[in-house]
Amino acid sequence: MGDGSGEKFLMVFPELCTGCRDCEIVCTIKHEKVINPERARIRVIRDVFEGLELPVVCMQCIDAPCVEACRVDAIYEDERGAKIIDYEKCIGCRRCIIACPLGAAFLDPVTKKPVKCDLCNGDPVCVKFCSTGAVRHVDAETLNREKMKLSSEKYMEVIKQEER
Repeated sequence: MGDGSGEKFLMVFPELCTGCRDCEIVCTIKHEKVINPERARIRVIRDVFEGLELPVVCMQCIDAPCVEACRVDAIYEDERGAKIIDYEKCIGCRRCIIACPLGAAFLDPVTKKPVKCDLCNGDPVCVKFCSTGAVRHVDAETLNREKMKLSSEKYMEVIKQEER
């Protein structure tokens, strides 16, 4: 995987998600050739108490619990750092789903096997169709700049409210 320079991450900015669920639709079209959000590798969860729509997707952990949990070595890391499920080896035990601390591995209701984001060979389709930028494929430096920008915008909103 190299030294991490230029390595990209799939990041979620829930404050930008409108809940349109386009990411779920394009994901299933790409991977399953159908429109069925229950088979998506990204899911949008509504938090009615906080008023948020939260896209949940595999973050491709460095020390991935799903990889460690798989007793048949069906999950491997590709050259981009994506954790990929080898369905020739996968026995559908679901240990990877249980092990994921983010809840980002899902059970496909049709195949009865786990599914998770595979980064679409380095060009995630969910990112292309996210009109608000709630899901992004960025390098660490860009991610840090984006987070700082969002933080400063929130800070300025608070300052403006205080001035009123």
